[in-house]
Amino acid sequence: MTAIAQKKAKKGMKAWLKKNAVGYAFLMPFLVLFAVFVIVPVAVAMYYSLTNYNMIQKPDFVGLSNYAQLILDDDVFLISLQNTLLLAVVTGPLGYFASFIMAWIITLVKRGRGFFSLAFYAPSLTSGVAMSTIWLILFSGDRYGYINNLLLRLGIIMEPILWTKDADFVLPVIMIITVWMSMGNGFLSFLAGFQNIDPSMYEAGRVDGIKNKWQELRLITIPLMKPQMLFGAINSIVGAFAVFDVATAVAGMPSPNYAAHTIVAHLYDYAFTRFNMGYASAVAMVLFLITFFLGRLCMRMFRDDT
Repeated sequence: MTAIAQKKAKKGMKAWLKKNAVGYAFLMPFLVLFAVFVIVPVAVAMYYSLTNYNMIQKPDFVGLSNYAQLILDDDVFLISLQNTLLLAVVTGPLGYFASFIMAWIITLVKRGRGFFSLAFYAPSLTSGVAMSTIWLILFSGDRYGYINNLLLRLGIIMEPILWTKDADFVLPVIMIITVWMSMGNGFLSFLAGFQNIDPSMYEAGRVDGIKNKWQELRLITIPLMKPQMLFGAINSIVGAFAVFDVATAVAGMPSPNYAAHTIVAHLYDYAFTRFNMGYASAVAMVLFLITFFLGRLCMRMFRDDT
């Protein structure tokens, strides 16, 4: 590089620093925290996933052996993957659309908006174990459980159903509880998005020929709420793939025939029961890659091209 080129480069760097230094200074706390609590843990988990590590002895590098065992030999992991995908496919969209519709309806309500908002957000304030305990009163396996008692009185069943012990019923029960709990954060973001839309947009829409609320929702509201919809979609994905405490509180660990065994439960089993941190890190990396690519898909779907 010639002296003239070096001089131009230094001048350009000084100009760039003068223009952007303040912005990056304000951004620095976030970058530091993001690196410490996200980038570094992912990098450490990636390294440990290539080792045999029990937290006592030094990590022994084994390459891709953990991943090979995970995909080819671990039948329980494949069951947990199937259960988690089924939970995500059912509870993710259901919780997402339910929270969106409820936020839209509450936005249209003139009175009691604060009460209804609190009622729908309250489930997300409690832990999964506490919420599961409340729901277990409904799904109790004896004849005194509310649902069994109702079905027996109506003559639909002849004997109580073991909702949390029968492998055929335990996963649907967890889905119901998960959908109810997943509505809180998405609901709050959608409600904020609805309330931040300029009312003049709806007035202009009515002038242009929009005749009802459904047309307002489709033509005005949804296009203006893409950031909130993206946030809600990513929350739904992360929540659906992170189901653990509800499943263990309802069905125990392990669940009957592993019918409610999830990826996070499999990770917890190997990390904190068997202390095989290398294998648990491989499970964590698979979960990370799944959620990462689904998150990128949501960003592509809800990106603002305007």
